[in-house]
Amino acid sequence: RKQIQMIFQDPLASLNPRMNIGEIIAEPLRTHYPKTPESDVKERVKDVMNKVGLLDNLVNRYPHEFSGGQCQRIGIARALILKPKLIICDEPVSALDVSIQAQVVNLLMDLQEEMDLTLIFIAHDLSIVKHISTKIMVLYLGNMVELANSDDIYTKPRHPYTQALISAVPIPDPSIEKSKKIILIEGDLPSPVDPPSGCVFRTRCQKAQDICAIEKPEFKEVSSNHEVACHFHD
Repeated sequence: RKQIQMIFQDPLASLNPRMNIGEIIAEPLRTHYPKTPESDVKERVKDVMNKVGLLDNLVNRYPHEFSGGQCQRIGIARALILKPKLIICDEPVSALDVSIQAQVVNLLMDLQEEMDLTLIFIAHDLSIVKHISTKIMVLYLGNMVELANSDDIYTKPRHPYTQALISAVPIPDPSIEKSKKIILIEGDLPSPVDPPSGCVFRTRCQKAQDICAIEKPEFKEVSSNHEVACHFHD
C-alpha cells in the first residue's frame, strides 16, 4: 500500500482541518514507519514541500490559510513523502481555477520525470489528458472501450465513443474549429447498476446493430499497442 498513493479531487476537503500541514504531510510516514526519528520526519517534510514549491516556513499553518492550488500542492507532498512507485491522481485539477490547473499539471509532470513515478491520471478534460499522458484508457460506464498511445487516441480513435469525445476537443485554429464535425452522443446515460446487455455503449451508438445487444465485444488489439472493444471499430 505504501508504494501506491493518491491525490484527491477536492484539495481542501482531503486535508484534515485540525492538523497543520506539517502533520498532514508527515501522516503517511508516521503511519507506515512509526519508528522513524522525529528529526528525520521533519527533514522529509521539508524536502517534499520544497519539491512541490511550498516554503518550509509554512509548516505550522493550517489548510484554511491556503488557496486551492496550494492545498493541492500539500496533497501532492503528502503523496510523495513515502516515495511511492505509483500515484493515482483522481481529477486533481478539476476543482481548481484554469490559471492554476496548468501549474499543477506541469508540477506533476516534472515530479514524474524527476522521481521516476508512474501516474494514473483520471480526468474528463481531454485537453489536459493530451498534455500529460503517454498512454490513454477510455472508459464508458466503468468499462474499458479503448486503450492506446496518446497520439493514436487523438489522431486515430477507433471506438465510436472515443471518436465522439475527440471530436469535441477544442482546436486553437478558428478556421479548423469552425469547419470540424462534432459527433453527437444522443440518448441518456444508462444506469451503471443496470447497464445495457452486450455492449454498454450500444444504446447511444450510431453504429449499433443486433449483435451489439447480444454479445459483449472483446477487448482486441487492432494495431500495434492499440486495443478496442467494439464489433464495428473503424
